[in-house]
Amino acid sequence: MQIYKVGGAVRDRLLGRPVSDIDWLVVGATVEQMQAQGYRPVGADFPVFIHPRTGEEYALARTERKSGRGYGGFTFHASPEVTLEEDLIRRDLTINAMAEDEQGNLYDPYHGKKDLDQRLLRHVSPAFAEDPLRVLRVARFAARYAPLGFQVADETLDLMRQISASGELEALTAERSWKEIERALMEDRPQVFIQVLRDCAALKVLMPEIDALLSRPHDHTLHVLEQAARERQPLNVRWACLLHELGDLNQIKALNQRFKVPRECQELAVLVAECQALCHQAQALAPAALLELLQKFDVYRRPQRFEDFIATCQVQVRSRGEELAYPQADYLRGAAAVVKSVDVKGLLEKGLQGQALGEALKDERLKALEAYKGQA
Repeated sequence: MQIYKVGGAVRDRLLGRPVSDIDWLVVGATVEQMQAQGYRPVGADFPVFIHPRTGEEYALARTERKSGRGYGGFTFHASPEVTLEEDLIRRDLTINAMAEDEQGNLYDPYHGKKDLDQRLLRHVSPAFAEDPLRVLRVARFAARYAPLGFQVADETLDLMRQISASGELEALTAERSWKEIERALMEDRPQVFIQVLRDCAALKVLMPEIDALLSRPHDHTLHVLEQAARERQPLNVRWACLLHELGDLNQIKALNQRFKVPRECQELAVLVAECQALCHQAQALAPAALLELLQKFDVYRRPQRFEDFIATCQVQVRSRGEELAYPQADYLRGAAAVVKSVDVKGLLEKGLQGQALGEALKDERLKALEAYKGQA
């Protein structure tokens, strides 16, 4: 039995980046031998085990064969006869197909170290084209390592185009696709993820609405997404930034449903599309329109959602120049504070209830906004 550290842990160590998760590969062992040493199997169909003391995952060396469509259409074969090289060749990129033994010796049969040095994302073998999820993974790696100067190798981009044209991308599940999209959006250069998908024609398949948007002259969607990442905005803001220029609520809702996007992201994307113009002209809004906007976001119970909305609108402006001021942000925050400060208790003490209480509360909030607008 030989144990190797493989994949991302080796890659990131060589790049001088922090190593978080470690993948372990076991060559020359059987399932029975692993269990005899106290390793616990993760599942019946996949040769992965949990270390009895560390809780880390150890996978038996395996080969795989394409047996169906999509990400899950593979048959695995694990046995003591499978070599390190046979296991590594099934991986996606050469930079992910390196291994280290327990003494720290590097095993690099597919020249991943050379591609690291040349800043290239290159596929290991033609089998790359059998897994459509790898299109999204490579685009995500491009977004992650763009600050280091990495680019997708031309021949790998060609294979990604073949996958996009094959119809295999449609076989991906919403959950698997969103997992890659979510992780990519949270990278330092998420706009690179979108651009690489567009370069290999995958965006036209996965997000035709965004692809059509980027075909327009002077579109600045990717600049807005880039600014959101620069400001370390959360996922829901980044998703809303990507969708903010669509304008068509049906298209936004279709995208949300297609990838089963988390509710928080769905809500913000729709609200931004509906209300961003109001945010940009906040100081010109009449008190009634301003109150309607605040209540649409339920600033009393969900203040963070309103903050995320303001952040999304501010990112749109700052993407055109970070020095640009956005006074609308503080103006709207002040308006929210004003309506939340209206004393409900005093109205209750007057015996107001139900509809009468609601109307009185609305009147008081409008008066407060009138005064606020006069002072601003």
